Amino acid sequence: MNITSIARHLFTPRMRDLEKHQTQGELLQRKVLNHLLRRAKDTEYGREHGFATTKGYEDFVKFNSVNTYEELKGQIDRMRHGESNVLWPGRVKWYAKSSGTTNDKSKFIPVSSEGLHKLHYAGGFDSVALYLRNNPQSRIFDGRALILGGSHAPNYNQSNSLVGDLSAILIENINPLANLLRIPKKETALLSDFEVKRERIAREAIGKDVTNISGVPSWMLSVLNCVMEISGKTHLEEVWPNLEVFFHGGVAFTPYRKQYEQLITSPRMHYMETYNASEGFFGLQDDPADKSMLLMLDYDVFYEFQPMDGGDIVPLWGVEKDKNYAMIISTSCGLWRYMIGDTVRFTSTNPYKFIISGRTKSFINAFGEELIVDNAEQGLAYACELTGAEVQEYTAAPVFMDAQAKCRHQWLIEFRKAPDDLKQFARLLDERLQQVNSDYEAKRYKDITLQPLEIVKARHGLFDDWMKLRGKLGGQNKVPRLCNTREHIDQLLTLNK
Repeated sequence: MNITSIARHLFTPRMRDLEKHQTQGELLQRKVLNHLLRRAKDTEYGREHGFATTKGYEDFVKFNSVNTYEELKGQIDRMRHGESNVLWPGRVKWYAKSSGTTNDKSKFIPVSSEGLHKLHYAGGFDSVALYLRNNPQSRIFDGRALILGGSHAPNYNQSNSLVGDLSAILIENINPLANLLRIPKKETALLSDFEVKRERIAREAIGKDVTNISGVPSWMLSVLNCVMEISGKTHLEEVWPNLEVFFHGGVAFTPYRKQYEQLITSPRMHYMETYNASEGFFGLQDDPADKSMLLMLDYDVFYEFQPMDGGDIVPLWGVEKDKNYAMIISTSCGLWRYMIGDTVRFTSTNPYKFIISGRTKSFINAFGEELIVDNAEQGLAYACELTGAEVQEYTAAPVFMDAQAKCRHQWLIEFRKAPDDLKQFARLLDERLQQVNSDYEAKRYKDITLQPLEIVKARHGLFDDWMKLRGKLGGQNKVPRLCNTREHIDQLLTLNK
């Protein structure tokens, strides 16, 4: 009997619990809210907002307004300086540094001990549970897991308190037994210089029997390309013949799928999307044939949703299919009615399944076109399919009206494989955007408002160079895909020489 066959038994009880997601969504969420309110009732925030006397969701929304990071920043900073019982009971020692803001300022998200285990590690456990359910022949535990991580640093001058990428926090706190199954070494995984770390990871991993990999698609691809360069092999399965799954998240996988399929040609290879952010672990792709994810309802997170087209905020049981919502969370890390910045669209409400449709601040709506990341990903996938091109990185922004009232969208794209005809690629992208977004189609009608989009071809390595200059190379840092201003794209264009 192999190790994976034995390990399967550890996940069986959880699979029975997950069945409740099919029919008991509202009940699970109401239980989570009540638990969070009870735990935090004696905190400063809980006392100020009457948690002790709050009776259910209706009371909760009556006495608690929606928060952005700016509203909680002062209290989080006090927590970072060592104060206890502010947003969550006790002292919180860990803070996930997030770069997911459009103004480039870092956010420091509290990661309490409860949140670490009941939000983040719970998601990792369920990822494996669902993967094993869907793949009875898996031998995932009979080899090593290659897990990419970021780095961390001291938090002010507080003892035993650190800030860093969430992945670094997870690696730092992982069960020592898990280190027997994962690579690279801890000291390598936590290096801050991604370029140095990339090569060290590759050299440590080449001689190991890697069965599964986990990380952000863009950064993992960089590591895997380094593995190929050092090994001299043509395909990754020549290095790791037992590789069977990539657990990916952080950015959309669509622009990278073709590159992975060229790199890994084994028919036994699987891909599983996860929705894990600095603020929590929220969703898992439970069905390989369905690109949407199952919303995880019994972790320490209570969800609310604000319609992007206007209207009242609703709890989970008030959402409708095929509408874009901004996601609002309350968690055991002390985030209360917190606007996370992501937008989602539900594909099913029984069970609750969704796709990430974009960011509340990552869109282009300079002329009423309401272009979101989901539209962009669909458009690029369509243009790539018909031209054979492969996109490595991209960003887009508006070109505002000139003296002749002409305006357009400008796309800066770094191709892994450029199309033979860039104008044809631009035309196909534009056509697909009109097909999937009626507002964009209306603004493009007869070129009256929006002119045809423009594509600028980025030199090789441009986006990595830009991220490096900003101190954001590697880890969980993301290239801003769409921006309603020209702040990012103008910086990139200056470097594109």
